[in-house]
Amino acid sequence: MSKQPRATQGVGTKGMPRKDRERLILAAAAEEFGEKGYARGSTAHVAARAGITKPMIYEYFGSKDSLYLTCLDRAGSRLVEAVASAQQGPSDLSRAVRTLEAVFRALESRLHDWELVYDGTLPAEGPLHDAAAVYRRALNRMGAEGVSEFLHTSPAVQPLDADLVTHLWYGTVSAAVAWWRHHPEQTADEMAARFERIVAVLCPDLWAASDATRGPSDVTGEEPDTTGGRPT
Repeated sequence: MSKQPRATQGVGTKGMPRKDRERLILAAAAEEFGEKGYARGSTAHVAARAGITKPMIYEYFGSKDSLYLTCLDRAGSRLVEAVASAQQGPSDLSRAVRTLEAVFRALESRLHDWELVYDGTLPAEGPLHDAAAVYRRALNRMGAEGVSEFLHTSPAVQPLDADLVTHLWYGTVSAAVAWWRHHPEQTADEMAARFERIVAVLCPDLWAASDATRGPSDVTGEEPDTTGGRPT
C-alpha cells in the first residue's frame, strides 16, 4: 500500500463533513498523480492515502479523469495567479526574481502541483490535455512577455536572441523546481533567497541596476541586506 500523504496520516473520515472529505481526497489525489503521473496514478491508491473506500472517490468525482481535472484546475489556477501577481513592477532583472519567488511560494508544500500542470503522461488529446495546455500557455506567455520587456531596451538584440532567452528562462524555472524536489527541506523563503543570491553573483551589474529601481520590499518583503543577499 502506498504511504498516506502527510496531511492525511492517521485521520479518520467517519463523520467528516462532505467538503472536508472532498479536500482530503483532492490532497491525496494531487500527491498520487503528482508523484506518478496521470497514466500510472491509481484511484485505489488515492483512496488508501485518504483513508476512504475507492467507491467514495467515484461518488464524489465520478471518474478518474474528473478527479484529475479538479486537481489540475486547482494547481494550474494557483500557479497562474501567483505568477501574474509577480508581473507588477519594473521589467528589469528583479522581475525574474519576483516571478520565481511567486512560483516557490505557490508550490510550498505542494511541489506536486508543478507535475500536474506539466504531466508528460497525459493523453495527447482530449479534455485533460486541453486543460493542461491552457495553464501552460498562460505561464509561457507571461514568461515570454517578461523576457521581451527586459530585452527591448537593447538595440543589439535580435528576434531569435529573445526566443533563445525565453527558452533559457523556461529551463531555469523547471530546473529550479526539479532541484527543490531533491531538497524538500528547503522553504520557499530559502529558495527565493538562494535564487536572488545566484542572480546577484552571475549578473552583478544588471542586479545592481535593478536594485536601484526597486523599493526595500519589492522583492523580498524585507529591508535590503547590505551583504547583497537575503539571509536563509
